[in-house]
Amino acid sequence: MRERLRRLNLRSLAQKYLLLTAGALVAALNVNLFLAPSNIAPGGVAGIAIILNELTGWPIGLTMLVLNIPLIALGFRYLGRFRFLTSTLYTVLLFNLGVDLIAAWFPAVALTDEVLLNALYGGIVGGIATGLIYRGGGTAAGTGVLARVLQMRTGIPISQIYLITDGAVVLAASLVFGWEAGLYALITLFVWGLAADFVLEGPSVVRMAFIVTDMPQEVTDAVFRELRLGVTAWPAEGMFTETEHAVLFCTVSRPHAGALRKVVAEADPKAFMVVGQGHQASGGVFGQTQRRGAKKAKRKP
Repeated sequence: MRERLRRLNLRSLAQKYLLLTAGALVAALNVNLFLAPSNIAPGGVAGIAIILNELTGWPIGLTMLVLNIPLIALGFRYLGRFRFLTSTLYTVLLFNLGVDLIAAWFPAVALTDEVLLNALYGGIVGGIATGLIYRGGGTAAGTGVLARVLQMRTGIPISQIYLITDGAVVLAASLVFGWEAGLYALITLFVWGLAADFVLEGPSVVRMAFIVTDMPQEVTDAVFRELRLGVTAWPAEGMFTETEHAVLFCTVSRPHAGALRKVVAEADPKAFMVVGQGHQASGGVFGQTQRRGAKKAKRKP
């Protein structure tokens, strides 16, 4: 048992640092390939370093490292102390020093002269890097420390947090590089947040259905018989009509959302149904849909 736990811990630790390493290297490549050559500063410490590089000529990676020192101290206090410190220090050193080391292998020009492409791909690649780092349980320091604290305590999506915390940096970039560069930086910042959310939460592939009906047993039987989906029910009351109803809840894969609506409408034409989006579903009877006319499943009494 101990040997098995030890192996699981080693596997988890290896996966953690694999994600951190991949995220840090991808982030360093992103700065050199898309952001710095096009003067795109989409907020954060990297954006500040790109601006200072333009004004003073200081190396971007070394500047990022110096700016990150006080932010790492802040994260040490509020984000897990030594547990935060080990993963974040590793990520920051690999990312920040990697920017200057990788720069020696690439020419000081972008892959393309089209700034919009650099802005879009800078956001996509940067968001992927951020998502990998967060999934590894670390941060790249900078405004990522603030973003992670706010996300953990408020549930605000990362995209919105970056728009709030990095606005001043984008404004400074607009003053240094021009307002057009600032607008491109906003595009990068927005796409960056969307890509990070996608890596962290995955695609929206689950549909959540809420059904208000006066025929809960008939609807439940039809849904289970035709689609083999588990249903949860609870009593409710219409506040306007003061009439008792039942609320049914179930999850279904995206391709079968239409079939669920049809089954519910046939079982209770007066049912009120709302279908929303979800990212993940586990446990229960989910995703076992079958075609109409297939053999009926037996339910446990």
